[in-house]
Amino acid sequence: MTEEIAAGSVDAVQGPAAPRRRGWVVFLRDVVVILLIAVLVSFLVKTFVVRSFYIPSGSMENTLLIKDRILVDEITPHWNGYHRGDVVVFKDPGGWLPPTPAPAPRSPVLEAGEWFLTLIGIAAPDSDDHLVKRLIGLPGDHVVCCNSLGQITVNGAPIDESSYLKRGVGDDRASSIPFDVTVPKNAVWVLGDNRTRSEDSRYHQDQPGGGFVPMDNVVGRAFLITWPFDRFGLVDGHYAVFNGVSTPKPQGRRRGGRRA
Repeated sequence: MTEEIAAGSVDAVQGPAAPRRRGWVVFLRDVVVILLIAVLVSFLVKTFVVRSFYIPSGSMENTLLIKDRILVDEITPHWNGYHRGDVVVFKDPGGWLPPTPAPAPRSPVLEAGEWFLTLIGIAAPDSDDHLVKRLIGLPGDHVVCCNSLGQITVNGAPIDESSYLKRGVGDDRASSIPFDVTVPKNAVWVLGDNRTRSEDSRYHQDQPGGGFVPMDNVVGRAFLITWPFDRFGLVDGHYAVFNGVSTPKPQGRRRGGRRA
């Protein structure tokens, strides 16, 4: 009788242990599944909806500062297009950025960590291969600088950029470099808000692309500053600046580019 009671006691102790172990296995399985789903969703969002970039230069001061981290909307412009005033991120059209040296070899652990952070949209290792500027001219627009007041005109209408332009000391003009261009089809004309430190469309007029950025190179529209936290907020397109600009008339077979 004693042996039976003792055996029963052992079974009573061991019985609940197996369900508890199975409970932990189920819990860990659920955690792994949730993490995989989160990574997949983050990857899809990062690839097709929004991407994270950081600002490596002062060409967009004071709208964007060095080391600001921004989110870029990739999908909305495919529905309603881009607008004058949009702050856009784009791939180098060719020759806008200096050649970058080959990266130094790193440990597999660091590589794996960066890959994971990039996958979920936290890291932005390709920021140095992209540029960020303000869109001034859309396809067909005639963009000129400068009029007698030092302003840029778009389709003959002067635009007052004082709400976002960081002017150089002693220079009230919107640009110290003159230009007179008609934006070709499927391209845009872009300028930095800090004109004295921005090598934008103005500096590449003599290159094969004429200083225009092909639409295929545009990644998306910057819409949110996420870091540092004290600068958290929307990126202002200052669209009211362009309210007086008319839509250009169709030019038929005329080829866009610089005017004489």
